[in-house]
Amino acid sequence: MYELKVTSRFAAAHQLREFHGACENLHGHNWKVEVYVTGQNLRKEGLLVDFGEMKQATKEALGTLDHRFLNELEPFRDNNPSSENIAHHIFKYLSSKLNHGDVRVSKVTAWESEDACASYMEP
Repeated sequence: MYELKVTSRFAAAHQLREFHGACENLHGHNWKVEVYVTGQNLRKEGLLVDFGEMKQATKEALGTLDHRFLNELEPFRDNNPSSENIAHHIFKYLSSKLNHGDVRVSKVTAWESEDACASYMEP
């Protein structure tokens, strides 16, 4: 089994509704996102997936979030834009772009600070 990872960043503001703490107030983060792809078979050229393809799909996904107030975006109107929900949203988007053959997005991790992150993966 092969595993590839790309890391990207975006900046965005959010507030956690019904949190009853400081994070209920409007605030922002410089998010770091890690995207993992796995698969068992390499293509003829010895690659699982071209890193450029992973980076481009990730850039597209994060472009919809970058420098935005996340609570106003469709995926987060009813669901808090928590690190968990952000990781899930990016995972679903990238799965639709990168999954083919036995290649699968296996995990997305959203870091809201240097020491706090959430990951989403499917069984």
